[in-house]
Amino acid sequence: MRLSATRLACVALMLVVGCDKKPAGGTTPSGSSTASAAPAGISPELAAKVLAKVGDREITLGEYAATLDRMDAFERLRYQSADRRKQLLDELIDLELLAEEARRRGLDKQPETQERVRQMLRDELLAQVRASTPPPGDISEADARRYYDEHRDDFREPERRRVAHIALPNEAEAKAVLAKAQGASAAEWGKLVAEKSRDPRAKPSATLPAELAGDLGIVGPPGHPRGENPNVPEPLRAAVFEVEKLGGVLPRPIASGGAFHVVRMTGKTDARDRTFQDAERSIRVALTQERLRAREAELEQELKRKYPVTVDEAQLAKLPLPAPSAKAPK
Repeated sequence: MRLSATRLACVALMLVVGCDKKPAGGTTPSGSSTASAAPAGISPELAAKVLAKVGDREITLGEYAATLDRMDAFERLRYQSADRRKQLLDELIDLELLAEEARRRGLDKQPETQERVRQMLRDELLAQVRASTPPPGDISEADARRYYDEHRDDFREPERRRVAHIALPNEAEAKAVLAKAQGASAAEWGKLVAEKSRDPRAKPSATLPAELAGDLGIVGPPGHPRGENPNVPEPLRAAVFEVEKLGGVLPRPIASGGAFHVVRMTGKTDARDRTFQDAERSIRVALTQERLRAREAELEQELKRKYPVTVDEAQLAKLPLPAPSAKAPK
């Protein structure tokens, strides 16, 4: 009895909402016909045919076909042979057996089960909203161009530089290393990093080329909103933009983080403007995401009008906060 994670999740849904549970006789608990929701390509009469019975529960051909329809195209390919289709039916039977026994044991009444079902229902509703949102390909060229014109700064790529460093404990040592680093080859630079740097990161190795020794990463110009790099302190970010040529070393050490740094520029990418053609795909995706967020916000407001929400902030404030764990990060 091995079920996929998706079908195990459906067990939880069946516990509380019944997952369209239908007793023998071909009607739902409300009395509607089982053939009313036939999957595409199957007539209502065929959809109502019973494939299997589990206690008083019937599994119809329509339900079986709907299970296949809900799979993605690649997963559906696994069920082309008769043996694999019988395996899928066995899984649906196992699902019913598990759900029925879980209900008998009262698992559907557990708060954890009901919370899991609420989360699943939320995800299904949001999935419907996403499915109703036009895909990026449906965004008109006029809308995409309007977005491009209104966000021109987002498509101006700044100059970027790659920074490497040697960290020394004091200014005197930094100046001594700086004298050797100026004009050094990639191999000579790598040797200096290996012998002198206090920073254990990016030491030369068999897998790291010498020209990347002491590497901290790529940064944009100081002050540029897209130029930051958490691995590069701001003083070093500013310093690398003072270096005059690729492979060059700043002619003075930089104090930062309790150390003195010899700074080298190991890479450079010129600034450029992305054309509309370069950016069109990303613009369509951004517009689609904007429309999706707007639809979700509209749905939230609609639901709040339908189901008014009140919050007692005073009661919330009475809840004691959990004591901090001894292992919690400081």
